[in-house]
Amino acid sequence: MTIPENGYPRAAAVSPRVHVVEHTDSTNAHLRRDVEADPDAHPHLSVLLTTDQRAGRGRLDRSWTAPAGTALAISVLLRVGAVPVHSRGWIPLVAGLAMSDAVSAQLHDRQVGVKWPNDVLVDGRKISGILAEVLPGEAGDVILGAGVNTTMAEVDLPVATATSFAVLGVEVDEDRLLADYLRGLRDHIAHLAVSGADDALRERVAAACVTIGEDVVVSLPGGETLTGTAERLDEDGRLVVRTGAVESVVGAGDVVHVRGVG
Repeated sequence: MTIPENGYPRAAAVSPRVHVVEHTDSTNAHLRRDVEADPDAHPHLSVLLTTDQRAGRGRLDRSWTAPAGTALAISVLLRVGAVPVHSRGWIPLVAGLAMSDAVSAQLHDRQVGVKWPNDVLVDGRKISGILAEVLPGEAGDVILGAGVNTTMAEVDLPVATATSFAVLGVEVDEDRLLADYLRGLRDHIAHLAVSGADDALRERVAAACVTIGEDVVVSLPGGETLTGTAERLDEDGRLVVRTGAVESVVGAGDVVHVRGVG
């Protein structure tokens, strides 16, 4: 996959700044450097993207790599000063919702959903992952990094539980995917700023979350595990897991891995 000759016009109609680079180490790290060097040139929804990310990172500093040209690596700056602090825990979750909706728009006959907190699955296999990083400073601004498997062949998938648009037999429209994702982010962040994580937003996130209702094993730091049924999300977006009569609450930052059982 090569960068489209005409760039990303639909995405550029949503974002005030779309910076396409031929390759980079990590789009999150690259965007962070750019923001630190020239913050005024990077307003809300500024984007940096590439199809050749060489040192990407996932949650808990896991490495994330893909053959050049087979995946889209996207980082978006969110200026979140207007979002109440107590609602900011929902930002990674609404990012997953935004990407899920963007992927689903081009895969009408597939089951697309979010594995809590923000991995996007198609028919139970991962097509996209998202990493949220808070920038230093009082504003608490966020960089959202997302990787989407686009033209990746089956042989290049990192694990058997991954997939791509190409494996699914679909030629993805990158510009549309990016524009749809950005519109979702724009609208969800605006909703958090105005209404917080109200019932309407929580219901939308919960409806997209395929983890809810599953029997799961939650791997925790230190080697401990928690087994039970993922019942719901609490008011802070944490996963509530029931084991018999006991309910346990786990946050995204406290979890090493969540997997379904059976």
